[in-house]
Amino acid sequence: MSKIWLSLAHMGGAELDFVHSAFDTNWVVPLGPNVDGFESDLSEWFGKKSGHEVHVVALSSGTSAVHLALVMLGVSKGDEVICQSFTFSASANPIAYQGATPVFVDSEPGTWNMDPDLLEEAIEDRIKKTGKAPKAIIPVHLYGTPARMNDILEIASRYGIPIVEDAAEAMGSTYDGRYCGTFGKFGVMSFNGNKMITTSGGGALICRTEEEARKVKFYATQAREPFPWYQHEHIGYNYRLSNVSAGIGRGQMMVVDEHIAHHRHVHALYKDLLAGVEGITVTEPENPVANEPNYWLSTILVDSEVTGFTNLELTKRLADAQIESRPLWKPMHLQPVFANAPKYVSEVSESLFRRGLCIPSGPMVSDDDVKRIVQVIKG
Repeated sequence: MSKIWLSLAHMGGAELDFVHSAFDTNWVVPLGPNVDGFESDLSEWFGKKSGHEVHVVALSSGTSAVHLALVMLGVSKGDEVICQSFTFSASANPIAYQGATPVFVDSEPGTWNMDPDLLEEAIEDRIKKTGKAPKAIIPVHLYGTPARMNDILEIASRYGIPIVEDAAEAMGSTYDGRYCGTFGKFGVMSFNGNKMITTSGGGALICRTEEEARKVKFYATQAREPFPWYQHEHIGYNYRLSNVSAGIGRGQMMVVDEHIAHHRHVHALYKDLLAGVEGITVTEPENPVANEPNYWLSTILVDSEVTGFTNLELTKRLADAQIESRPLWKPMHLQPVFANAPKYVSEVSESLFRRGLCIPSGPMVSDDDVKRIVQVIKG
């Protein structure tokens, strides 16, 4: 049996043309025509459903995008940043890079994303305890499901706190007719090998103005001042995407809409084939407003009292059948590295972590693969 991977990258064919161009012209260093073209492609694509001006900066990773957003907002030692707890560590680690303290907020059950009620409770309590509001809020569109952005934006606006919108898993997801990643002061994208599109490794920061994008590029290229020699008046970072990787991204932009459509197709097929299987739930977010997830990863919940097996036992069964799966993200407030961080939690993310599982999705997963996976789940 061939192995079915969780979320394998798919090349559309044009990627090689852009990569060959980089080699043929000797643009194999950071920056170059592919980087400029990729940023233009992304800005145009996100601009179609943004409701405002969009300027995208291509970077080396989604993590670097989160970090530079915090740099742009002036987050520093002694500050606090509210972060969704139910997420990958890349959402939270850059807070520590800046010497700031993460404040973790749990999820609400409808979307699995930041609970607006707990968010407001956290803001009020932090102001009471520290005498100042948190410096930023990082909601995450988990597994491509949009967070309740209208509620989160209203709360953030009321307290004057900017939002860094982590849409690393949500390229193509829409909320109220707009692309995720275009609601916050800054939006974060990831092009890691398992994301909706890939540049092998890479990411981007979505900015609202050309001036903000210019400043992000400045920080991302070691904060070099415009002198004939290397002069530095600010701390900078080596965070720009290479011209070769950006060539892959340019080719991927030609198939991004197909990728998104296939992820949604795979999710719908799982839902159909697992309907009626007792103890197994193919998760579907509630829609407080019209929104459409990209279903980056299809997820299921396992009720062990009904099935007789846990999510981890199902992971082993799938692995024995050459099928990759993985538990849902372990919440940040349970991670040893963040044991002392303030937290405002319910039971939602912990319960989901104990019961949930990610199963294969993406453009390389065929209908026959889904049928094989479903048969293994059914036992």
